[in-house]
Amino acid sequence: MSWCTGKIIATVVWCVIGCIIYILTRGDMFQRKVSVELNPGLTPPSVLPPGVGLVHVRGLGHSGTLHFLLCNSGAPALLMVHTYSTQSTVHVDWPAFINHSSSGSLRVEPQTSVRYSRALVFTKVWEYDDVNNAADPQQTAKSSFYPPYELQNFIWFEPKITVNQSDYIVTLCGRETTESFLNGSVCLQFSVFESVGRDQVRPNLRHNANSSQLRVWLDGVTPRGSNSRFALEFQSVVDSGFRERVSAGTFIDDEYKPFFFQMSQWVSFPVNGDNVWGYNQWKPVAYRKAKQASEDATPCKNSELVFLDHIPRSDLVQAYFIKDPQTYGLNISFGTAGDPIFYKATKYISWTVLMGLGEPLGNSFYMLRIAFIPTGIVILVILFVVQECVCSSGYQRL
Repeated sequence: MSWCTGKIIATVVWCVIGCIIYILTRGDMFQRKVSVELNPGLTPPSVLPPGVGLVHVRGLGHSGTLHFLLCNSGAPALLMVHTYSTQSTVHVDWPAFINHSSSGSLRVEPQTSVRYSRALVFTKVWEYDDVNNAADPQQTAKSSFYPPYELQNFIWFEPKITVNQSDYIVTLCGRETTESFLNGSVCLQFSVFESVGRDQVRPNLRHNANSSQLRVWLDGVTPRGSNSRFALEFQSVVDSGFRERVSAGTFIDDEYKPFFFQMSQWVSFPVNGDNVWGYNQWKPVAYRKAKQASEDATPCKNSELVFLDHIPRSDLVQAYFIKDPQTYGLNISFGTAGDPIFYKATKYISWTVLMGLGEPLGNSFYMLRIAFIPTGIVILVILFVVQECVCSSGYQRL
């Protein structure tokens, strides 16, 4: 029976090795080597306007590279570019980029290695007088809207880059030259991750090495009406040949205990296919205070996704996309009907969204679900080997 015992042990060892390889090569489990640079390749005499910056985050994987570029020249934009090459780099023609003189002044090279590109642009902050307390911009009369704040006209402070363990964080803050922003600002906090995990700040979104996170907040902005509420306008720009849609679903969260919650997803997929190549994902919740707590949460909702016939006024987008990209837009609004708390109560609102490559992240029972597949295979293989040994032993006795 020693040969049988050895066969079982060898089978178990190989199955365990196979399980480890399976788990580590899962898209939501592997790691990337992340590096950050500000204004790549910029040298005198080329100079950016005060407060404007181009942040390049490079995530090196096993067989490709994921580039994220964040820029606040014009409307602030986050560009994601995935390449098949581990040697791909960002090249900027700075004189052309600064002078807005040509599309194609920002490239990821070699260009033949680029698999997929998509940008998320923060274009406007809408403010409306919610006199009926409906918390629904879609049902609000146009006369109740104030002139929007155009992000392309904002004055920005210098980007702040911090590294926290394996997380890389870039913060951009800006304001308008109006009395409403005398003591207020709009900020974007961009985070990139080397591996799978969960953000420690509410709404505690899960992430992996193929995703990034963008937190947007309004702080200290003086409302123009006593019943003012706000909405954020975003536009997505994607390679030609792709379509986009928005949907919502129910997921299970096991952060503290099993709990069902809603998750919204804005996905990009080929015209001739259904596989998702890129996404934005968020919980439909915002927070009224900087120290997010459950009692400070308020619902948020998105408008219908609309197709636009023009790209946004973002220097990053206009410099990169050259082949008739597709543009879509939607608004994110805050509050619920009958809610007595308007923006003026705290003068703060924040919302968080993921931007990633591939399929959106699913339920956080993923580790258990992943483990079921290889574990089941191991059990079946061991049972087969044991049965074979028993049968062989019985045959020998006969």
